[in-house]
Amino acid sequence: MSTAEKKKAFPSPFELPTPEGADGWEELYPYYCLVSPERQELEEGKFWFFDGMHNPEPLYPFDTIMTENWWVALSQMTNRVWAFPPAIGVDQRVINGYLYVAPNICDDPVKVAERQEYFTRRAGHYYENWDEIFENWKVKAKDCIERLKAIEFTPLPEYEKEEYITGHRGLYSSHDLLCKYNRLIENMLEMGSYHFEMLNLGYGAYLTFREYCQSAFPGIADQTVTDMVSGIDIVLFRPDDELRRLAKLAVELGVDKVITDNSSPDKTVELLKKTKEGQQWVQSLEDSKDPWFWYSTGVGYCHADPVWMTDMRLPFTALRGYIEAVHRGEKVDRPLDEILERRARVTAEYRALLPTEEDRESFDGLVNLARKVFPFVEDHNFYVEHWHHSIFWQKVRELGDLFVGSGFFADREDIFYLHRHEVSDALYDLLIGWATGTQPRGEVYWKPIIERRRAKRDALAKWAPPPALGTPPKSITEPLTIMLFGITQETVEEWLSVGQDSSNILKGVAASPGKVTGRARVIMDPEQLYEIQKGEILICRITAPSWAPVFPMISAAVSDVGGMMAHTAIISREYGLPAVVGTGFASSIFKTGDLVEVDGNFGTVKRLEEAV
Repeated sequence: MSTAEKKKAFPSPFELPTPEGADGWEELYPYYCLVSPERQELEEGKFWFFDGMHNPEPLYPFDTIMTENWWVALSQMTNRVWAFPPAIGVDQRVINGYLYVAPNICDDPVKVAERQEYFTRRAGHYYENWDEIFENWKVKAKDCIERLKAIEFTPLPEYEKEEYITGHRGLYSSHDLLCKYNRLIENMLEMGSYHFEMLNLGYGAYLTFREYCQSAFPGIADQTVTDMVSGIDIVLFRPDDELRRLAKLAVELGVDKVITDNSSPDKTVELLKKTKEGQQWVQSLEDSKDPWFWYSTGVGYCHADPVWMTDMRLPFTALRGYIEAVHRGEKVDRPLDEILERRARVTAEYRALLPTEEDRESFDGLVNLARKVFPFVEDHNFYVEHWHHSIFWQKVRELGDLFVGSGFFADREDIFYLHRHEVSDALYDLLIGWATGTQPRGEVYWKPIIERRRAKRDALAKWAPPPALGTPPKSITEPLTIMLFGITQETVEEWLSVGQDSSNILKGVAASPGKVTGRARVIMDPEQLYEIQKGEILICRITAPSWAPVFPMISAAVSDVGGMMAHTAIISREYGLPAVVGTGFASSIFKTGDLVEVDGNFGTVKRLEEAV
């Protein structure tokens, strides 16, 4: 390969050095998600980009169930169910512990035409019956969650229950435990399928409207298009709305000082319970917690991300901020009225530019469809990634307790260093020991493996994954890649031209309008959220929906990954904050304390002054 050719390509996945101390890291993951020498030409010919949105850290072995789940679920919906004309599936590989994905395309005109017929008929049915299907979807999702809650892992008995014998049940604890584990895994795969049942259609409707606007109004900005579908009242904002309500209630009841004067949530609740008014507030808190506190500080794909339900530091930090804002006489609610006013004004302005009534009817149909389907794009996120997945991780921990009690693991968290297939094997080993009275091999087998894997993953965590690998694409047509990840041809060209330490200015997706200057706060871990100061500019790999309570404190948001429909972009627009997403390198190039200018109108982030 010539020097010129190399400049136009990203590094090969086979050329990347193994981080120090991580030799043999491949043992943490299933064979099918690793790059393979026998397929080297295929692997190097693909365009791989780092999925820092869902998995910013090296994957834990068990956590790969999340990535593998959407690997199939998303791809089958795109390729086999909806038959998006130019898009097939989204491929995956784990490289040095980090997840890389590659969109597959269909560029055969005959095949595209064939797929168009399927897509028009099938998607049309869903679009025409969207409200009814969405309501039914909520029923299915809630039922899946309730069945997940019902799964309980309990220690194996010394002797079976008497009623099992007298009732001639014929099935005993070994069968029950295996079935419970299988149900746990099947439940996750079921929700994964529901996850993508309507998601791509949601993105597809917006993408169609966007393409229409770009054709009808040459040069229209993406932000202007999003203005016409913004101002949505979605479930995903409900947890933050609950915190605002609780803040106002604390002021009304006169218990606000107890909350603002104490940093420990447990201590705060303990003190509140000593008064009648405090008890009333605590009861209101308890009423909100299920389901609204099943909210991960990450995006729900990693078990290690704290969840509001079991770690209330973030919601209580937000509560203190909202209470202080109420005392200052500030409005703490989202500026929904302003957003809706702008939506109506911008929509009317552009509709008036259309030359014929037929054009205006087409415009009306597309914008109304985009508005109708868009709530699912965000609402599914609470049902799936937060409510369901947070409970799923708790159930896995309960199974981990069972292994701890049987001497297989030292800690319940150790289960996450086994892949789900290995957990199935360990479970059967445990049952053999229980049934026969023989010491299971797992008591001496798994602990050294877990310690070795822990060290390897810790070493992988010190590596900085490049934003892309392989061969730059000729075109990108997969809707999720464009709208969620923000990967476009322009993105690819920007990544090819920028080195991680080479520039004080970055270009990304202009996700939310406005221009501000402020000090940077680089967040690489949710634990750092508590360090954010009023007026700072948030710079991170990607935000999570549960970070919404910090948005009233910041002046702008910048992310490494994401597109116009990423959570960082959506939340910023709903809170009226400038945002630039999909920069690729921002969290690596900028440092906390840097004086930074964020231009959400043109998608640029500039360092004006280095941190002292």
